[in-house]
Amino acid sequence: MTAVTDAATGGSADPAARRIVVGYTANDSGADALAVATRLARASEALLDIVMVLPSEARSSTVPTDPGYERYLKEQSREWLAEASESLDDDDDVAQLLHIRYAESFAEGLIAAAHEFGANLIVVGAARGGLFGRSRIGSVANELLHSSDVPVALAPSGSREIPVPVGVTRVTAAIGTRPGADALLGASVALATAVHAPLRLVSLVSVDLPAGMDEGLAELTSTVHADEVLAAARRELPRTLDATAVAATAATVEEAVRGLDWHDGEIVLVGSSRLATPHHLFLGSTAAKMLRELPVPMIVVPRTTTS
Repeated sequence: MTAVTDAATGGSADPAARRIVVGYTANDSGADALAVATRLARASEALLDIVMVLPSEARSSTVPTDPGYERYLKEQSREWLAEASESLDDDDDVAQLLHIRYAESFAEGLIAAAHEFGANLIVVGAARGGLFGRSRIGSVANELLHSSDVPVALAPSGSREIPVPVGVTRVTAAIGTRPGADALLGASVALATAVHAPLRLVSLVSVDLPAGMDEGLAELTSTVHADEVLAAARRELPRTLDATAVAATAATVEEAVRGLDWHDGEIVLVGSSRLATPHHLFLGSTAAKMLRELPVPMIVVPRTTTS
């Protein structure tokens, strides 16, 4: 069984290895996050850091200072992490480390852990109460999606029920015309290469255009833009990477998302809003609308420019 590390020790691993932090909780949301993180780790040969965040001792107003309670909380967390580890025991392709960390908030603890491990991604589950196969943003995801400087993936409800032994079947990037598209394209190419999956570029130009614009012109503009994006991407793509581009033409973002086909093992990448500070996340309105309809995990990429 994999040993559990606490904040004083940390895990030992190849510092050059790709690492994924999964924020684990002992419920369906945690199982969904673990399932998505495992698929990504398997496909990219990454090390999986399974992290449980406990309230900091400084939060005396909500956490009793009784040492017996603190011991109980830590031991219970170790048991939950052990159960998570055992669920992966049959998957020899995924290396894992288990961690307990303390922080003022769950999101803060996950960001600190990602920094500590040099992780490329943080994965969390959707809030309870959402529709099966869809993502509902809870307080943890909301904090991460509006402050993290590490890409964040949100696992839809029910991800634990989808058996995808091959890992990731396709990477889709939602490319628009606003600043940050180049950074998103680069991150999408990097992920598709790492997980050995084809890349699909989806143009959302039509839903970004001013209200009242002629629908035929909007569709033509979107199609031309999709072709331009693919042509630009191909100049930078590895020859072995399969890439396609489609235009998501619809009156609304929600309709555009519903009109596309989605694989069970697909991953979607979106960029951060212009409201994001450089190198940080901020979930924009378009991405939030997409999230409500997407049946697959979404990764939000930090803003990397000041434009």
